[in-house]
Amino acid sequence: MPPSKHKMAVFVQICKLIPRNLVSKLARKHGVDKQSREFDPWSHVVSLVYAQLSHAISLNDISDALRNHAGTLAEAREAKAPSRNGLSHANRNRNADMAEELFWLVLEHLKTLCQSFGMGRNYCGMPKKFKRTVNAVDSSTIKLFANCLDWAKHRRRKAAAKMHLRLDLQSFLPSFVLVKSAGSHDSAEAYELCAGISPGEIVVFDRAYVDFRHLRILTARGVFWVSRAKVNMRYEAVGQHTAPSGKILRDICIRLIGVNTAKAYPEELRLVEALVVVDGKERAMSFITNNFEWSPNSIADLYKSRWGVEVFFKEIKQTLQIADFLGYNENAVRWQVWIALLVYALLRFIAAQAQWRHSFTRLFTALRGVLWDAMDMFGVLLACGTAGGSRMRASPEQCFLPGLAPP
Repeated sequence: MPPSKHKMAVFVQICKLIPRNLVSKLARKHGVDKQSREFDPWSHVVSLVYAQLSHAISLNDISDALRNHAGTLAEAREAKAPSRNGLSHANRNRNADMAEELFWLVLEHLKTLCQSFGMGRNYCGMPKKFKRTVNAVDSSTIKLFANCLDWAKHRRRKAAAKMHLRLDLQSFLPSFVLVKSAGSHDSAEAYELCAGISPGEIVVFDRAYVDFRHLRILTARGVFWVSRAKVNMRYEAVGQHTAPSGKILRDICIRLIGVNTAKAYPEELRLVEALVVVDGKERAMSFITNNFEWSPNSIADLYKSRWGVEVFFKEIKQTLQIADFLGYNENAVRWQVWIALLVYALLRFIAAQAQWRHSFTRLFTALRGVLWDAMDMFGVLLACGTAGGSRMRASPEQCFLPGLAPP
């Protein structure tokens, strides 16, 4: 059944999910309203939202497309199409902290509108036995051009920005995001990433975030953590915790004996060595944790659930527009990253209301194809993957080269 008609285009329906007057309020707070004349802050946000939804690859791409649909664009609370230079100037000079705060406020607003959004277990890799909040911490490198982006120089001929993320695996929504240059080590950002974790919650991270001073602070706060053990970690076995069985090779209590690590974390730790399937082959991995009550299989399953962060980064970097940047300076990059996260939250909210059961990529492509059509966006999603409607039947008997027709 084809989707029903709507008085507004799909793109306008998506933009109107952002609360009215929120952008203008944040513009006054961050001083952005004083930097705008004809190109107001709301039009700036709408333009960058369109860039994400359409996979626009240049400033001209955005300005030309929005100018061609100026009448429909005006239905989105009188948004205006930008000029190329006007959009470039806005990305370069307007405070990107406004985009960051806009993302978090819209995310909280969407959670209040739909109970199923931000609640429940949406990630299939989440261990079912854990009812408490499980946070996965990781980072993703965003490659940039070293000759244009001096602020993000990572190596002599390379430049990169990093997105550090704390992901709630129950809701599969970010709890904390940090976007900055890739010059600092991941362990230096662990303090800020884990500052908002409450006692009793669980945090899982890779060994790049292992800092034993920070791990001791988490233990003192009552936070449970699981991580990979570093290859050069020096320790002594204090006693056996549980006997090896099945794919569990070791489960022992240890104490660090390194010169610096012993001072940073003098308490006992638990080390679990298990066989884990990686790329179809079993390999031994060692995990450390401050919890002595969970079964060793649960610890291995918890670390396995950390792969949810990689799935999130794949959706953000491959589905949305973070591969090609519209500006060269740090402020423009931050604008684009935060608006990409905003669009991700809007699409996830639409998926929750439409009870979408397919992939995030298919959700994105289904809406991208009808951005300027006056259709009900939920009807568009409902028509995807259904058995109704006419279908094309392949007719191989009609496919032949001239002179080679079958008798």
